[in-house]
Amino acid sequence: MKEVLSFAAALLALAGASSQAQTSQGVSKNEIVLGSIQDLSGPIAGFGKQVRQGMLLRVDELNEQGGINGRKIKLLIEDSAYDPKKAVLAAQKLVNQDKIFAMVAHIGTPTNNAAMPVQFEKNVINFFPVTAAREMTEPVHKLKFAGGSSYFDQMRVALPRLIKDKGAKKICTIYQDDEFGLEVFRGAEAGLKAVGMDFTEKTTYKRGATDFSSQVARMKAANCELVVLGTIIRETIGTIAEGRKTGFNPVYLGSSATYTDLIHKLGKKAMDGLYSTHTVQHPYMDDISPKVAFWAKKYQTKFSDDPTVFSVYGYSAIDTFIQAAQKAGPNLTTDSFIKAMESLTFPPDMFGSAELTFGPAKRAGSNMTRMSQLQDERWKPVTEYVKPQ
Repeated sequence: MKEVLSFAAALLALAGASSQAQTSQGVSKNEIVLGSIQDLSGPIAGFGKQVRQGMLLRVDELNEQGGINGRKIKLLIEDSAYDPKKAVLAAQKLVNQDKIFAMVAHIGTPTNNAAMPVQFEKNVINFFPVTAAREMTEPVHKLKFAGGSSYFDQMRVALPRLIKDKGAKKICTIYQDDEFGLEVFRGAEAGLKAVGMDFTEKTTYKRGATDFSSQVARMKAANCELVVLGTIIRETIGTIAEGRKTGFNPVYLGSSATYTDLIHKLGKKAMDGLYSTHTVQHPYMDDISPKVAFWAKKYQTKFSDDPTVFSVYGYSAIDTFIQAAQKAGPNLTTDSFIKAMESLTFPPDMFGSAELTFGPAKRAGSNMTRMSQLQDERWKPVTEYVKPQ
């Protein structure tokens, strides 16, 4: 009899182990725990705040409607201050202590690169990071999913077109001396190579810098006609403002990292003329789309703050996660979620995104890029979506 009971206990233990193997951390009967790392106190805290609010709005909407297959989302957010070392500590807490199911809309290239190994060791997905670096999708990894086109593709598509439109001969660049800035630089370099050109002048700055006078002086001395900006918020404003002050007024082209209302809110009229690449459009309160205008008012009411394109990044990341988790069904696991992502087609949303599709060898939802220009302190689209050749 003892042998029979022991055998039965062993079978139950095996069944329990098998059941546990089928589940993923961060998923319980009533809850899905998601994590996000934002810059809430560092040089891009303006962006981090907006991404956070966009995510919270979509999470609250979902939870008020009953959640995903009966599970509500619990969103945990940590501050990296845009510091890779702090991002690793934040990832360790979220992954190992809080047991998140997925990391969603983590902001920053160097911070994502630092945190991903921590996540992947515990089979935690990196979902729609708020950076367009190629490392978010390359090399292909089953736990990587990114939405829009990379900085590399953005610049290699936009720069040749702008050079042709402006008849520019002397092309220069200033970029942040890290993985983000290098991605913008490499994309621009590839775009120049495609039209048989090279940079006339190249200059960099350290992350967190506030003085760009020496860099601007170098570009002015080289008579640069078009300057590629591997910059974010204050570096974009600082570079252009320093140029205006010294009478240096080339054509400026930035990546989607410069496509934000903070540029014209903080830099004012001096920022007019700046071109930026982007993948979704800024949601102005008086948007001609009734859906976007309604959404913007809802956001403003909740946070006493106007929405921005970074608010959209956060909102859309959670919304896309919801669609895939619903498709995965009641038995939500990392594998079932990945299978759902690879089987779905995400149509253009109300914010003007391109269609997104994924597959086992395709982790970037789209490689389409648009370009807008600041005119009278407002972003105006100047091209339709363009695909790299």
